[in-house]
Amino acid sequence: MITDTFPQGGQPQTRLIARWRQSADQHLTPTKRSLIVTWIAFGVTWGTVRIITHGIRGGWLPWGNISAGGRHLHHYNIGIATLAGVGLVAVRGDERAAGHPAVATAYGAGTALIADEFALLLDLQDVYWTRQGRLSVDVSIGILSVLGAYLTAVPFWHECARITRHHIASAAKQGLTAAT
Repeated sequence: MITDTFPQGGQPQTRLIARWRQSADQHLTPTKRSLIVTWIAFGVTWGTVRIITHGIRGGWLPWGNISAGGRHLHHYNIGIATLAGVGLVAVRGDERAAGHPAVATAYGAGTALIADEFALLLDLQDVYWTRQGRLSVDVSIGILSVLGAYLTAVPFWHECARITRHHIASAAKQGLTAAT
C-alpha cells in the first residue's frame, strides 16, 4: 500500500512529481520516452503554429510572415530543414545523440510544421485558409497528437492516473484529519 504523508508546510506536488518519475522509470523504455517527447513536441508545436498563424492573419501579433528575398517562407520549409538536421544525427549513428530528448523534440516539431501545411504540399496551391481543408486537418492533427502520446505508453499513463488519484485521496484524508 502506498502512503503519502505531507508534513506541515510540505509540498505535496513535489511528492507527486517524484512518483510520476518513478512510474516513468518503471514503465518507459528509452524508445518510449523518445516517442512521448516526439508526440508532445508535435502537439505543442502544432498548437503554437496554429495560434501564430491566426495571430498573423488577424493582425493581433506584432510580427508578420517570414520572407527571404521577397518570397514568403512557409513553415513547412522550417520543418523540412529541421527533419534534415534530425536525419543527419541519425545517419551519423551516434546512439547517445540519437536518443537525446532534443532530437525527439526536433523530430516532433519538424513533423508538425510539415503536417500543418500538408494541404499546400499535396495540392501545390496555398489553400491554408480554405474552409474545406482546415477543419479536417485541425481536428485530425490534434487527435493524432493526443492519441500518439497516449498509445506510446498506455501503462505509464494509467499508472500516473492511479498515482494521482491516490495522491489526491491522501491529501484529502490528511486535510480532514488536520481539521479535526
